[in-house]
Amino acid sequence: MGKQRNRRRETPAPTPFEQARDELFQHIMRCGVIQAVPEHQEEWFNDTMPYLQDRYPELTDAELTELRTLGSRFCRPPKAKSESEAAEPADAVSAA
Repeated sequence: MGKQRNRRRETPAPTPFEQARDELFQHIMRCGVIQAVPEHQEEWFNDTMPYLQDRYPELTDAELTELRTLGSRFCRPPKAKSESEAAEPADAVSAA
Protein backbone atom coordinates (compact mmCIF):
# COMPACT_ATOMS: atom_id res chain seq x y z
CA MET A 1 0.00 0.00 0.00
CA GLY A 2 1.43 3.29 -1.02
CA LYS A 3 1.02 6.62 0.63
CA GLN A 4 -2.19 8.40 -0.01
CA ARG A 5 -1.59 11.88 -1.23
CA ASN A 6 -3.72 14.72 -0.13
CA ARG A 7 -5.25 15.87 -3.35
CA ARG A 8 -6.99 19.14 -3.58
CA ARG A 9 -10.47 18.97 -4.89
CA GLU A 10 -10.90 21.59 -7.48
CA THR A 11 -14.08 23.51 -7.01
CA PRO A 12 -15.76 24.69 -10.16
CA ALA A 13 -15.60 28.39 -10.87
CA PRO A 14 -18.82 30.19 -9.91
CA THR A 15 -21.20 30.92 -12.74
CA PRO A 16 -21.92 34.53 -13.71
CA PHE A 17 -25.33 34.17 -12.05
CA GLU A 18 -23.72 33.03 -8.78
CA GLN A 19 -21.21 35.87 -8.94
CA ALA A 20 -23.96 38.42 -9.57
CA ARG A 21 -26.08 36.96 -6.75
CA ASP A 22 -23.21 37.14 -4.29
CA GLU A 23 -22.37 40.68 -5.38
CA LEU A 24 -26.01 41.74 -5.01
CA PHE A 25 -26.17 40.32 -1.48
CA GLN A 26 -22.94 42.12 -0.57
CA HIS A 27 -24.32 45.40 -1.89
CA ILE A 28 -27.55 44.89 0.07
CA MET A 29 -25.60 44.37 3.29
CA ARG A 30 -23.17 47.24 2.64
CA CYS A 31 -25.84 49.75 1.64
CA GLY A 32 -28.20 49.01 4.53
CA VAL A 33 -31.09 48.09 2.24
CA ILE A 34 -32.47 45.64 4.80
CA GLN A 35 -33.24 48.45 7.26
CA ALA A 36 -34.87 50.64 4.58
CA VAL A 37 -38.61 51.03 4.14
CA PRO A 38 -40.10 48.97 1.28
CA GLU A 39 -40.47 52.03 -0.98
CA HIS A 40 -36.77 52.85 -0.64
CA GLN A 41 -35.84 49.21 -1.20
CA GLU A 42 -37.83 49.23 -4.44
CA GLU A 43 -36.08 52.42 -5.54
CA TRP A 44 -32.68 50.91 -4.64
CA PHE A 45 -33.40 47.80 -6.70
CA ASN A 46 -34.58 49.96 -9.62
CA ASP A 47 -31.19 51.72 -9.56
CA THR A 48 -29.07 48.61 -8.88
CA MET A 49 -30.45 46.09 -11.37
CA PRO A 50 -29.30 48.05 -14.46
CA TYR A 51 -25.82 48.18 -12.89
CA LEU A 52 -25.81 44.39 -12.52
CA GLN A 53 -27.10 44.01 -16.06
CA ASP A 54 -24.20 46.12 -17.35
CA ARG A 55 -21.69 44.30 -15.15
CA TYR A 56 -22.92 40.82 -16.15
CA PRO A 57 -24.12 41.11 -19.77
CA GLU A 58 -24.22 37.31 -20.13
CA LEU A 59 -27.22 37.10 -17.77
CA THR A 60 -30.60 36.56 -19.37
CA ASP A 61 -33.67 38.63 -18.52
CA ALA A 62 -35.05 35.64 -16.60
CA GLU A 63 -31.87 35.42 -14.52
CA LEU A 64 -31.99 39.15 -13.78
CA THR A 65 -35.61 38.81 -12.69
CA GLU A 66 -34.63 35.89 -10.46
CA LEU A 67 -31.79 37.96 -8.98
CA ARG A 68 -34.20 40.73 -8.10
CA THR A 69 -36.58 38.23 -6.51
CA LEU A 70 -33.76 36.70 -4.47
CA GLY A 71 -32.60 40.16 -3.39
CA SER A 72 -36.11 41.15 -2.33
CA ARG A 73 -36.46 37.96 -0.30
CA PHE A 74 -33.06 38.57 1.26
CA CYS A 75 -34.28 41.98 2.48
CA ARG A 76 -37.39 40.64 4.21
CA PRO A 77 -37.29 39.97 7.93
CA PRO A 78 -37.37 36.31 8.94
CA LYS A 79 -40.82 34.87 9.55
CA ALA A 80 -41.74 34.44 13.18
CA LYS A 81 -43.08 31.08 14.30
CA SER A 82 -46.83 30.99 14.60
CA GLU A 83 -48.29 30.61 18.09
CA SER A 84 -49.46 27.04 17.38
CA GLU A 85 -45.93 26.01 16.32
CA ALA A 86 -44.39 27.68 19.36
CA ALA A 87 -46.89 26.04 21.75
CA GLU A 88 -46.21 22.45 20.56
CA PRO A 89 -43.22 20.74 22.14
CA ALA A 90 -40.49 19.63 19.75
CA ASP A 91 -41.00 15.95 20.66
CA ALA A 92 -44.65 16.05 19.59
CA VAL A 93 -43.71 17.55 16.22
CA SER A 94 -40.93 15.03 15.51
CA ALA A 95 -43.11 12.05 16.56
CA ALA A 96 -45.85 12.95 14.08
